Amino acid sequence: NTREAIFNAMERREVYATTGTRLRVRLFGGWSFDEADLFRSNFAQHGYENGVPMGGDLSGADDDESPRFLIQALRDPDGANLDRVQIIKGWEDSAGELHEKIYDIACSDDREINRQNRCQGLVGNTVDVAAASYSNSIGSVALQAHWQDPDFDRGQYAFYYVRVLEIPTPRWTVYDARFFGVDLKEDDPRSIQERAYTTPIWYSPSEI
Repeated sequence: NTREAIFNAMERREVYATTGTRLRVRLFGGWSFDEADLFRSNFAQHGYENGVPMGGDLSGADDDESPRFLIQALRDPDGANLDRVQIIKGWEDSAGELHEKIYDIACSDDREINRQNRCQGLVGNTVDVAAASYSNSIGSVALQAHWQDPDFDRGQYAFYYVRVLEIPTPRWTVYDARFFGVDLKEDDPRSIQERAYTTPIWYSPSEI
């Protein structure tokens, strides 16, 4: 994390943002990744050598190919467990209209992914409003996934970014209410789900 390395990463667009938590996430996209690559001891090296990281560009898809992605996420050591990992795909149709679709690709607590590409059921909520606390008795310390786009059209511009959600934790108003000894407003949310967002991996048709 030198100054030079940080600026180089920003110039490559190989960055991600969070809503305040310090969870970590890596994303690689390519044409030949498979699930076994998630367990490589040289995971990052293999990702760079055989694909592109977040912020990178993909092109040159063959007729029978679709993008494959490797994602690893690790919770904040001092924070909340993880709920799920999502890929958000955006694409431009032939009329120039932009569309987006959310795919849940990794779910904590052994939840299955249903036909709507969503985790089956919610992760739960352990927030204790009176104590302004929560428990890491739900969720996962780490989540990872290999995902291949099932709806890929090689002739369409597209982008893919990853979103990682934590389990519910007390909202700042809950902490303030306990600290200052005041009542919460009836319509104040009691919990939130902190998250991280990566920069996208961009796909362009090869003829462009």
